[in-house]
Amino acid sequence: MAKKKSSPECCDPGNGIRFEAVVTVDERGQMVLPKEMRKAAGIKAGDKLALVSWENDGKVCCMSLVKVDEMAAMVGSFLRPFLNEISGKKEK
Repeated sequence: MAKKKSSPECCDPGNGIRFEAVVTVDERGQMVLPKEMRKAAGIKAGDKLALVSWENDGKVCCMSLVKVDEMAAMVGSFLRPFLNEISGKKEK
C-alpha cells in the first residue's frame, strides 16, 4: 500500500514565504495590516494574533504574526519530532 504523502504545515518555512508589504508604526505603536493580507489570511475584526519573535545576541531580529487558532497545530508540529525522539517513536 502506498504511503499517504503528508502536506507541509501552513507555516513551514519552505512553503511559499514571500515579502508581502511594508507597514508603518504610528506614534501609539499601532500599525495597519493591508486589506489584501487580512482577506487572504481570513483575518477579521476581533481575531487574535500571536506575535512570535526571534532573538539574535539579545536583540529581537525577526517577528511574525500567527492566528491564535492556528497555534495549536504549529506547536504540535514543532514539538512532535522532539516528543517522538524522547519517547522512542519513529515519525511516520
